[in-house]
Amino acid sequence: MGADYYESADQKAAVLAAGGVPIGIGENCTITNAIVDKNSRVGKNVKIINKEGVSEATREAEGVYIRSGIVVINKGTTIKDNTVI
Repeated sequence: MGADYYESADQKAAVLAAGGVPIGIGENCTITNAIVDKNSRVGKNVKIINKEGVSEATREAEGVYIRSGIVVINKGTTIKDNTVI
């Protein structure tokens, strides 16, 4: 859905140096049947594919919900590198 703001190259480098994830979708991600809300940070090599085929789930602490098999990444959520959902 985009973002309300974007990070400059210097800001991205600082976030990465601090061990964080820059705003947006990282390299080599696979996203299927999902909604990624705005201002989210998805790391490199992340797979948002509903691996377990779950119909309904709530992972509120992680900012992830599954409704009718669709994975929803909540606004402002950070998904770390190499995560599989």
